[in-house]
Amino acid sequence: MRIRHLSHDTRQNLLEDLLKRSPNQYPEYEKSVAEILEHVRKEKDQALFAYTEKFDGAKINAETIKVTEEEIEEAYAFAGPELLGIIRRALHNIEVYHEKQKQYSWFDSKPDGTILGQKVTPLQRVGVYVPGGKAAYPSSVLMNIMPAKVAGVEEIIMVTPPGKDGKITPNTLVAAKEAGATAIYKAGGAQAVGALAYGTESIPKVDKIVGPGNIYVALAKKAVYGHVSIDAVAGPSEILVIADETANPGYVAADLLSQAEHDELASAILVTTCEELARRVSEQVDIFIEELSRSEIIRKSLDNYGYILVADTMDEAIEIANEIASEHLEIQTKNPYDVMTKIRNAGAIFIGEHSSEPLGDYFAGPNHVLPTNGTARFFSPLSVDDFIKKSSIIAYSREALEAVHEDIEQFAKAEGLTAHANSIKVRFE
Repeated sequence: MRIRHLSHDTRQNLLEDLLKRSPNQYPEYEKSVAEILEHVRKEKDQALFAYTEKFDGAKINAETIKVTEEEIEEAYAFAGPELLGIIRRALHNIEVYHEKQKQYSWFDSKPDGTILGQKVTPLQRVGVYVPGGKAAYPSSVLMNIMPAKVAGVEEIIMVTPPGKDGKITPNTLVAAKEAGATAIYKAGGAQAVGALAYGTESIPKVDKIVGPGNIYVALAKKAVYGHVSIDAVAGPSEILVIADETANPGYVAADLLSQAEHDELASAILVTTCEELARRVSEQVDIFIEELSRSEIIRKSLDNYGYILVADTMDEAIEIANEIASEHLEIQTKNPYDVMTKIRNAGAIFIGEHSSEPLGDYFAGPNHVLPTNGTARFFSPLSVDDFIKKSSIIAYSREALEAVHEDIEQFAKAEGLTAHANSIKVRFE
């Protein structure tokens, strides 16, 4: 991996380089995505089936697009009891964590007859997009469905691309069934996003679409926002490790590569105050790459977006980490909790040398659907909050309104809205 001393120029070049990975930087795909969405909006199932055959090589129709109970039973037989046990243990951790995020309606009444409050209501129907194609991600199924289930969503519609044989990866089906999906459809890409957003004869329109996908999926979600809600426009995966001279170079190198293997656009960055650690991590990365199955992808990722930055002080390392606002942030230092208190921007923070990023991907419980491309400055991980909406509650008695009606009337007149003022005034004439 390239080693650079952290300077003003290095910082600017790095931030500009990372921004190139954003889905917003690929306008050449937007026209294609818009055409797909428009065809699905107008032609519904007909367009959905045609695009599934074109892009996935699978012939799907109205009778076969929905996954059957028989297909799910076959998936359980294929997955086997060992993986099923792991899925259930991971699901338990995810459910327990997200249960703590639940919000409840509240009401505050006063002696004069005023009642103010907030009514919390789960969304009725949500769509969960699960990637297919190059790899299957049952962990993503659990992370997207469980917070919706905890929130109380009635219908959880999952879509995922089929293989050329028209089937869904068994592990994905098992995870969906265990997590609580109410229906699973064989559709992927921008066309599946369009089906969820507009509705077709086979797939019902949803209130919100969540889940990661490729550039077509990301841009499709961005395009349909407003017709439905979305979680975020997800970019490529990324990890940043803050480490000092106490860090284990083998651990750091392994953790960096755990994200670099996702795809060629993934970013892996080490920021350290120790030049010796920087050198040893770079050497260990080269050793590990020779042993790993996705070495070609890893090399391209590191060549494009892999960095080892040497900072003069820990404060400087923390400052650049907050600027980058990484999806995953690991802290492997002598005093990791002290560093953690100074972190403002990160999707998920992993503290200490035994809290490696894959722990969060699969098992710990916090959600692994995280803000990318610097959006951790203002976005949060997927949570129960993403699957609820809130309504304000206002109830005034005549006594309560009488005490303030002149203030309201005067305020409305100041804005030139005399009908507003009259709406209050008529109650006291």
